[in-house]
This record gives sequence, structure tokens and C-alpha cells, in this order.
Amino acid sequence: MKKILLLAAIVAMSFTANAQLEAPQPSTSQKIEQTIGLTDVTLEYSRPSMKGRTIMGGLVPYDKVWRTGANANTKITFSDPVMIGDTELKAGSYAIYTKPGKDTWEVMFYTDTNNWGTPQKWDESKVAAKTTVKAYPMEMDVETFTMTFDDITNDSANLGMIWENTYVGVPIKVNTDTQMTANIERVMGGPTANDYYQAAVYYKDTNKDLAKAKEWINKAIEMSDNDPFWYYRQKSLIYAQAGDKKEAIKAAQKSLELAKKAGNDDYIALNQKSLKEWGAM
Repeated sequence: MKKILLLAAIVAMSFTANAQLEAPQPSTSQKIEQTIGLTDVTLEYSRPSMKGRTIMGGLVPYDKVWRTGANANTKITFSDPVMIGDTELKAGSYAIYTKPGKDTWEVMFYTDTNNWGTPQKWDESKVAAKTTVKAYPMEMDVETFTMTFDDITNDSANLGMIWENTYVGVPIKVNTDTQMTANIERVMGGPTANDYYQAAVYYKDTNKDLAKAKEWINKAIEMSDNDPFWYYRQKSLIYAQAGDKKEAIKAAQKSLELAKKAGNDDYIALNQKSLKEWGAM
């Protein structure tokens, strides 16, 4: 009887542990993905609501650091460097903290994104960028805290923050011209050695036009500055697959020589294995 009761208790506890009721969260989460020029920006934050409360100067005190939302850090991620005011932010993720005032807000981009709300101990050295922006009054209340990307151009956008009857916009600048110029120069300059290498390997692996694969791998070797042993390894495999064992052996021997100079044991072993298979060792 005791064993039966014990088993029943275990089953009941297991059911209690696993049966978790899912309910709406008081502050819902939102994720926004926005491209500014050529820079991808991702914003993740939680959205508290007014619920009859006074927000600015009340729930959100003036002149004190605010988590800028609810729950975990409000987090923004940039794929490329951006400018906040006169400060360049490196590509990466940052927590956004603000210090709201009646007329202006101080906005801070914090390198530690693993806090729940504000950090227990504020570390000024983790503030990667800081800017002050004007607070604009609105004629109507907005019930739920809202963040937006506004006034988007090829080079900039405003990160908007709206709650109750206040709007602030944080200018974000990106260097689209530099990125675009680099892209144009790369494309207009034609394929690189690595482009030819990747194309040759793809044609070999998919058993497509091996004549093209041979042309491209030779072009890659011709354009490379340092005789990569892996280029010659792929050349040996392409020529072997095309039925030209003599050239395959020559390429494998070259790859073996270069791999030995580089001290790469993996490629030494691969080349030795192929040369044995092809009767050259």
C-alpha cells in the first residue's frame, strides 16, 4: 500500500512540474529588423503599458537611469559600425539605457547586455556611446511603450522612443558610401583568386564542366600571392577526376611540398594517400 501511495505522489509531483500554464505577459516582447543603407539593425525590447499610471516623472523618474522598456535589457545589434553623435560604435550588440528629463533625454549604449533591467552596479567604462536628444511633447497619449525606426535614408535613421505623451529620436548614422564604394571596386575589379577557387571546387564536387574547373583552378593559382597548398590539392583532384593522372600527380606533389613547408600534417597525409593511389609513391 505504501509503494502505491509513493508512486501516486511521484506521478502527481511530475504532473505539477510539467503542467505550466502559459499566459499573456504584462509587458510583451517585440523584435524589429531594419536595414539602414547596407547595415542590418536588430532591436529587441519589452513593452510595458500605462494602465492608468503617470509615466514620465512618475513610474519613470526624471534624471535617473531607466532600463528603457521592461524585463531584460533592451538590446540593439548592428552588423556594421555606426555613428551615435560623434562616437563610432563597433558592429555588435548593446543594451540601451536612458536617463529621461523633462526637456531632454540622455541615451546610453552599454556593452554589457546580460542584465535584467539596470545593472546592479553601473560601470561607466561600459558606456560605448552617449548622446543627448530633445524630448518632444505629443498631443495624444500612447498607451504602450513603442520603439521605432523613423526618417530612414541611405545614410541614417532615427531610433524613436514613444510613451505616454513624449517622443524622443536618437540619430543613427551609417557609412553607406564607404561600404558601397568598396563593393563597387570589388565587383568592377573582377573575380578574386578565392572566387575562382570556390567556383572550381564547386564544379568538381558537382561533376559539372571539368574543363571550366581546370581553367578556374589554374586562374586561382596564377592570381594567388603565396602558392596555397590547398589550391594545388584541389587542382590534383580536378585533374584526376578529368582523367589526367600525369597533371594530377604533378599538382599533388606540389601541394605536398608546400604542405610540408607549412607544417600541415593533414594535407601531407592527404597528398601522400593520393600519390600512392595514383602510383607515384
